[in-house]
Amino acid sequence: MHTVNAVELRGVTKTFGPVVANNNVNLDIRKGEILSLLGENGSGKTTLMNMLAGIYFPDSGTIFVNGEEVSILSPKDSFALRIGMIHQHFKLVDVFTAAENIVLGLEEKGRFDRKAISQQIKDISTRYGFDLDPDRKIYDMAVSEKQTVEIIKVLYRGADILILDEPTAVLTPQETEKLFAVLRNMRDDGKSIVIITHKLNEVMAISDRVAVLRKGEHIATVDTRDTNPQALTDMMVGHAVTLNIDRPTPENPVKRLEVKNLTCLDNEGVKVLENVSFSANGGEILGIAGIAGSGQRELCEAIAGLYPVNNGQILYHPRNPQEAPDSLVGKSPMEIRDLGISLAFVPEDRLGMGLVGSMGMTGNMMLKSYDKGGHFFTDSKTPQALAQEIKDKLEVVTPSINTPVRKLSGGNVQKVLVGREIASAPSVLMAAYPVRGLDIHSSYTIYRLLNEQKQKGVAVIYVGEDLDVLLELCDRILVLCGGKVSGIADGRTITKEEVGLMMTHLGEVSTHD
Repeated sequence: MHTVNAVELRGVTKTFGPVVANNNVNLDIRKGEILSLLGENGSGKTTLMNMLAGIYFPDSGTIFVNGEEVSILSPKDSFALRIGMIHQHFKLVDVFTAAENIVLGLEEKGRFDRKAISQQIKDISTRYGFDLDPDRKIYDMAVSEKQTVEIIKVLYRGADILILDEPTAVLTPQETEKLFAVLRNMRDDGKSIVIITHKLNEVMAISDRVAVLRKGEHIATVDTRDTNPQALTDMMVGHAVTLNIDRPTPENPVKRLEVKNLTCLDNEGVKVLENVSFSANGGEILGIAGIAGSGQRELCEAIAGLYPVNNGQILYHPRNPQEAPDSLVGKSPMEIRDLGISLAFVPEDRLGMGLVGSMGMTGNMMLKSYDKGGHFFTDSKTPQALAQEIKDKLEVVTPSINTPVRKLSGGNVQKVLVGREIASAPSVLMAAYPVRGLDIHSSYTIYRLLNEQKQKGVAVIYVGEDLDVLLELCDRILVLCGGKVSGIADGRTITKEEVGLMMTHLGEVSTHD
């Protein structure tokens, strides 16, 4: 007997001006299954699901829900069809409780019955294995709890089809496992679940089937048990890609940067970094892991002279061992650079902090060297050659090296920034989230460039979100938890689970510096 699919997309196309986000996509979502929607950044995964969520409307094509053709003009229509989407960036009111957020916007008949609502939320939690206090305020919650509120919010509205956009991006390995257990319970209860992701190990662990998108087109849908990460990568990229990250053994590592008892306060006087101590050696990659907002950004900015230091020392050891260490605390970013220390910094907010959006690649290269010469006309020959070299080496997609960088896609902007920072030949290179938003091929190019710097004797500090990459790329890993050092471990011997525990509990795992 033919079973009716929960959702069918037929010939769905969506364009934004000249950009084709989705082209003639055919896709089925079955009842009682977990489907992974896999693709590189910019492959059209989120756009496709946003059409089911009522955020976009297709230019052409048809959508069927439970066998009937539907027209989804708004999120309200989507809810009426029992479709709920949990976005990457949560949409919650901080000063409200979990329960208040869950019922926000619903037209309840009669009086607002807190007791009944709390009971209903507890019933949903018990049924699927969630752990949530309905009366807790959002501002008191960890990221994983906020995500739970978002999921229960759509279940409370009666959703049978759930779409989760990159749900594990902000979770520790332990929280991810908890989420997966809940998703399996929901699938076994007959729900249809779509996970938008680009993490292959998670696809293999959680999904029943995998649909692969490439450049807006649906390439194939395969049963997870019949495939493997390598085959999926080749489908995503369109050609064979090696999935191995090199990790050359450090040769004669020399102390280059020393941080002692560093404490920094934010505008409210709250400690964002407390008593942080570590050293970074030339000729090795030191990884920095931690849940988002654990002090990674403030640490990099403090070293670069961009964040005020309340207490502690940051010492730079020059390449000449005869010279005394220089203290960086209290120096301006320019003074730090003039000491011969090029702290190359790839910030989290690419256009906000790293590049000028209205300038082309050449102009952005010149930013690094405007104050080098005293001449009124800045020499643009070298920056032009550098821009061309970065464009070719990192395969930056741009009409010209003079096209304003704000017109480039996020991934290409990132390549320009990383390329420029590495080209400045630093002794200490801090790369904060350098592959955020990059496709697999470009990410591996960046890992290769970081390894090249390491082999030249540069002290590389790599702040990353993907634990698998940190464990493959880094020689040592420093774990931050709430602004404190939870431990420093050997990247070759520590496990992902141990790092996950260190990210949430201070010093609970025995580490090896």
